[in-house]
Formats: sequence, structure tokens, C-alpha cells
Amino acid sequence: QVRGRDNVGAKMDSMELEREKGITIQSAATFCDWEATMPATGEKEKYAINIIDTPGHVDFTIEVERALRVLDGAILVLCAVAGVQSQTTTVDRQMRRYNVPRISFINKMDRPGANPWRVINQIRQKLKIAAAAVQVPIGVEDDLRGVVDLVRWKAIYNQGEKGNQVVESDEIPAEALELAKEKRRELIEQLAEVDDEMGELLIMDEDPTTPQLANAIRRATTGLKFSPVFLGSAIKNTAVQPLLDGVCAYLPQPAEHKVTAHDTSLPVSAPPVELTPASAAPLVALAFKLEEGRFGQLTYMRVYQGTMRKGQFIYHARTGKKVKVPRLVRMHSNEMEDIQEIGPGEICAIFGIDCASGDT
Repeated sequence: QVRGRDNVGAKMDSMELEREKGITIQSAATFCDWEATMPATGEKEKYAINIIDTPGHVDFTIEVERALRVLDGAILVLCAVAGVQSQTTTVDRQMRRYNVPRISFINKMDRPGANPWRVINQIRQKLKIAAAAVQVPIGVEDDLRGVVDLVRWKAIYNQGEKGNQVVESDEIPAEALELAKEKRRELIEQLAEVDDEMGELLIMDEDPTTPQLANAIRRATTGLKFSPVFLGSAIKNTAVQPLLDGVCAYLPQPAEHKVTAHDTSLPVSAPPVELTPASAAPLVALAFKLEEGRFGQLTYMRVYQGTMRKGQFIYHARTGKKVKVPRLVRMHSNEMEDIQEIGPGEICAIFGIDCASGDT
């Protein structure tokens, strides 16, 4: 259920039917800039995040398949009450098929009956992946006020009318202290099973430093061996900001994701060429979704290498023809922002190009 208190629905659900039913039917792209607090250093760093919001309903699972082909990392969203459902296992299989690292977010922590620890056990048992909470909640159900960051060992509160004011404290509240100590130990134990450095520290009975713990989570997550679990409530805007920090800290950047392509100038039997996400390199982009828009066919593209510019001619690998980019836009749900160029790792959309899904 995504319909908000204003009875309008989520911003990313732009179709009339989506707003009427309160579900996501088609995937939608957007982007944001985020100044993240990095747990390994404690410093703030600026990131540009490209986001594709996909449906959760099993009937529209092909939309998830399309999106996962072009993603460097994903957030697996679970309900704190319902836990791992049948569609969760379907999405898990799709993530494994495309080797997409994931962090997990247990949403709806403000609902009666919310039990994140049961959900984490389900992730381990049903999805067969090592997982542990990197946060514990402060308050339960309607009294949810924030979370304790187990990596940085700080209490994070959301204050203000819409939860936009994030307040950090070095003092862990007494109600969450014992649980936080227990779950931090559990986090270290789960990491020790998949990361050699953490395993050695556990054997030597040494407590890892914050950078050691953060780096171990990142190594295990990008290595597809572990999923850090975040907790919060999207509708109350509680603990959403630490989740974005986690996206920047634990999921791979485009430069870290190994992508290969076939060079059409070489024989078919030639080994694939590894792409480098450099702006000056030759352009390589993948059309992963087609949509009939108000101005004709809208083609969603993921740029892997090089720079795509408005007005330039690009080579269509399947047809062998050169085509012109008449209009280049950046999407925010059904809204468009005209741009002049876009670089590696970014997602954009093009009008006026005749191509098929999967073309390069």
C-alpha cells in the first residue's frame, strides 16, 4: 500500500490506475543528490544516485527483471509485519541471476505487530543469504522515534513535523542499549562467517573499529555474500536518511561494477571487452526499457562508458546505422528535465530513436 495520507499516492506512481489501486505497476526512474555520512571515515561526501522504483506485485515482475539488468545495487524492501513473501523470493532469484548486490530495508516499523528480528531470520532461512541488522529501533510501533546505528554507535532521531530534522547523539537511550549491544555482536558474528578479516578478529576476541566494521560490510555486500539490514518507516520519514547513507557506503559505485561487452569490430568468437566508466571513452549504452510517451517512443538508456550528448550521432550496434540523439531527458517519474549530456553510470531517456529493448 503506497497511498499516502493525502490520498494521492506515491510520487513515483504516476499512472491513474496506480494511484487508484495504491500499487506500483510500471517501473519509474528518478535521481537525487545526497550528502552521505560515511561510516568508515565519519566524513560527509556528495553522491549522485540514480533510482529505479519497481513494482512489488508478482504480476508485474518483468519490470523488475528489466531494471535489474542495468543496476549496480538494489534495496530489497520488506514489510516488518508480513516479512518474506512469495514475491520476495522471486525478486531474490532475479537479483542472483544478474549478480546485483543488495541491502535490505524493513519498512513499516511503525505498524502494530512489527517484528524485524523475525524478518531477518526469514531472510537468512528462506533467501539463504547471511544478513544482520546494522540498526536497532528506538521505540516500537507508534512510538518509533529513530534508530541506533550499530556501526557508528550513535542514536539517530527524526524530529520535526515531517521527520526532516535528523539529530544524532553519542548517548544510546537506556531502552535500546542492551538490545543494541546484543545485535552489534550478532552483526560481527554474521560478518565473521563471510569475511576473513572479521573472522580473525572474532577468533582473537578483538572488538573491530568502526572503519573495520564498515569496510567488512562493504566487502561482503559487494561480494554478494551478505545483506546489511536497515529499519525504518517510509511514511513517517523515520530512518530513511541513514538508509541513503547505507546506499552510498555499502553498495558499489559504477566504477566498481565489472561490465563487459562484445566489440563488433572483432570476430564473434573473440573474448568480451571490459568497459571503463570514463567520460572520454567511446560511448556504450544499453536501451533497457521502451515507453510510448506523449512525444513518441521514449527509450530509457543506461550509459556504461563515454558521454552521450544532445545532437550527437551514435552507432546502433544491431542495425549498423548511425542515429542522431534529438532530445535527451532525465526522468523523475513522469516529469522530464531536458539535459545537454549525460555520463557513465547514469540513466537517461531519449526521444526519436527507433530501437528495441536490449539494443546497444
